[in-house]
Amino acid sequence: MDFFETIMFPFKWLVSIIMVGFHEGLTAIGLPEASGWTWTLSIIGLVLVIRAALIPVFVKQIKAQRGMQLLQPDLKKLQDKYKGKTDQLSRQAMAQEQMAMYKKHGTNPFSACLPMLIQMPFFFALFTVLSGISTARDRGEGIGAMSHGQVEQFDDSTIFGATLSASLLHGGEGNLTAVWILSIIMILAMTASQFITQKQIMAKNMSEEAMASPFMRQQKMMLYILPIVFGVGGINFPIGVLIYWTTTNLWTMGQQFFVIRRMPTPGSPAAKALAERRAAKGLPALPILGGKKDEAADAAAAAAAVAQAKGQRIQPQRKNRKKK
Repeated sequence: MDFFETIMFPFKWLVSIIMVGFHEGLTAIGLPEASGWTWTLSIIGLVLVIRAALIPVFVKQIKAQRGMQLLQPDLKKLQDKYKGKTDQLSRQAMAQEQMAMYKKHGTNPFSACLPMLIQMPFFFALFTVLSGISTARDRGEGIGAMSHGQVEQFDDSTIFGATLSASLLHGGEGNLTAVWILSIIMILAMTASQFITQKQIMAKNMSEEAMASPFMRQQKMMLYILPIVFGVGGINFPIGVLIYWTTTNLWTMGQQFFVIRRMPTPGSPAAKALAERRAAKGLPALPILGGKKDEAADAAAAAAAVAQAKGQRIQPQRKNRKKK
């Protein structure tokens, strides 16, 4: 067993245990044991379990993103401070000041990648399990928590005439035309959902400071590059993996729609729309999620947002003075 297999071994077992658990539960309520739809629902169940487990990580990600948005003006000042300085000492000093700023505000630029990084081992584990189904069947073995009988069931199961272990590039058992058509539809759905998710974030959920930052140019490039990468890679994915990835992308798209509507980034078009909706209902503005501000500042900002949405004038507030 090589190093990669050693690392992936527990993930393969966990992925296959969840799938087998859903499969047994579905067959217990009357679904056909060897049906491709039963195994498809088991894969969807796997997605739901993984994504539900990632919700706490997602909440931390949102808070970190809010903190990064609040830091944009300070980061811009820091960049201007060291603009044109290319010597080693200046770069090191700038990096140290950035890290101190991130630590002070309890955020970092890598938090947005956490859900993806945590999910990738499960994705590779599922890919390994489904790609090894036919080989395990030929050897008379099981794979992960799947017995040899379940491996045979999965390898024979089909949806719309295409086997779940078949792929666009390598083909497989069953109707090859169905494999091609279903694979292309799933690849298009997978890439389109990923593109729409990122597009709605950039169009509705980014502040003016974030849109003007140098990081935004990289984001715009990734908006088009990532769907292409996954689209090209999709020709090698078994249909079962395409079902997993499309389902998780649809979850992400719905999750982002909820966040943009209910917990938008401060200063973004979505935040202004939320303030207008709440002001129309006579509700106070929501406090900013993320960032370490005192409660008085948060309350003042919330009152200002509501009054601004109503077109009212804000009376300046005096700071509390210590009694002598």
